[in-house]
Amino acid sequence: MSDQGLATYLNESMLPYPFCPGCGHGPILDQLNKALVELQLDPRKMVIVTDIGCCGLSDRFFNTNAFHGLHGRSVTYASGIKLANPDMKPIVLIGDGGCGIGGHHLINAARRNIGVTVLVFNNLNYGMTGGEHSVTTPMGGVTSTTRQGNLERPLDIASTVALNGASFVARTTSFDKQLSDLIVRAIRNEGFSLIDIWELCTSYYVPFNRFSRKSLETTMTELNLASGVLKDETRPEYSRTLQERAKERSGEPAMPPVPLEPSFSHALPRRMSFVFAGAAGTRVGTAASAFCRAAVLSGLWASMRQDYPVTVKKGHSVAVVILSTEEIFFTGIEAPDVVVILSPEGLKKAQTRLPSLGSEAVVYTHATLAPIEVPGRKMELDFSQAGKHAMRKEFWPIMAVGEVLRDLGILELDALCEALKMQPAYAEANLAAVEAGRGAARPG
Repeated sequence: MSDQGLATYLNESMLPYPFCPGCGHGPILDQLNKALVELQLDPRKMVIVTDIGCCGLSDRFFNTNAFHGLHGRSVTYASGIKLANPDMKPIVLIGDGGCGIGGHHLINAARRNIGVTVLVFNNLNYGMTGGEHSVTTPMGGVTSTTRQGNLERPLDIASTVALNGASFVARTTSFDKQLSDLIVRAIRNEGFSLIDIWELCTSYYVPFNRFSRKSLETTMTELNLASGVLKDETRPEYSRTLQERAKERSGEPAMPPVPLEPSFSHALPRRMSFVFAGAAGTRVGTAASAFCRAAVLSGLWASMRQDYPVTVKKGHSVAVVILSTEEIFFTGIEAPDVVVILSPEGLKKAQTRLPSLGSEAVVYTHATLAPIEVPGRKMELDFSQAGKHAMRKEFWPIMAVGEVLRDLGILELDALCEALKMQPAYAEANLAAVEAGRGAARPG
């Protein structure tokens, strides 16, 4: 940039604009250029992000950075640019069609108050693809897809983003001689800013509706849509707030590591696989995870996979655990060595594995389940003598793990207790459950 500043941001070699005679796009771009000249932004530190539609042709006319993408997604591109470089100033040029397709992007950008300026080229229809109705087509508006008049109430874009957190919001028309001043104010606002600029589509909406400059103003009035500045406030801008928060944690992991130093012995004869099958919401995964931590505390490698429905607390919950003296690179299993079944839901999921069990496999089933025929050894888990834990299904999985360790002797019970202590909020209750379940396993 020269010391005298830039006299224009337009690439005049690309002019004139290709828009239809009477289209509002050209005047809006002229007003944008006028605003940029007043602001004297460094072209290298700003980017014009264009949406699909006639306004999507606009970025080529400016000597700035530019980005052009998919229909309705321009606000997301601009948000990503701002997040990657908070010093960059993205200016989005989007039509009412793009606002409809990407309306959720608008709302979330406003909610976050990310430093993006959005200029909406609102000509009340899809002007590039044939004059179809859009989310801002007024009720009664005739378009190529609403030949008898639009039945839907139009979306109030300006009020929507204002309500959802935008810092600066205005509504006007492309005929507003003070439009450049509004654009200056919008760009100067550090947060999310949007100007809803109503204009004429002379190829479709104007002839279909005998629409005019005066019609823009009367339609706003009929819809009770205020014009001018609707909101102007200052609140923290998202990308810089996020950057500052990240600096506070610079060099730190998102979650601090919890080292597990081996301090117990094991008697694992070989690589073994375990299936714990119960009801969702009964902490099957929690118990299996504690089992894995106990194994690591005993100098073993452990892996765990879970299977449960999207309902999370209804249906089945299955955990597949592998223990090995060597690193585990494949977590699939053909036939488990140990199966623990605690509920009908768990049985339904685990029963397909039972025919493949070997003669040395061990199956532990809750005493309330119907007898199951298995080729190997079968053990019954009877928690009826476990006091208050007997009917508390959420403790059955950890009691079962305790009994498996007592029966098989592959890990010290103290290793499991130490693993449970790593979750202090639940340690006392889980340790009591492990003790309460002592002796519950018996030959089935």
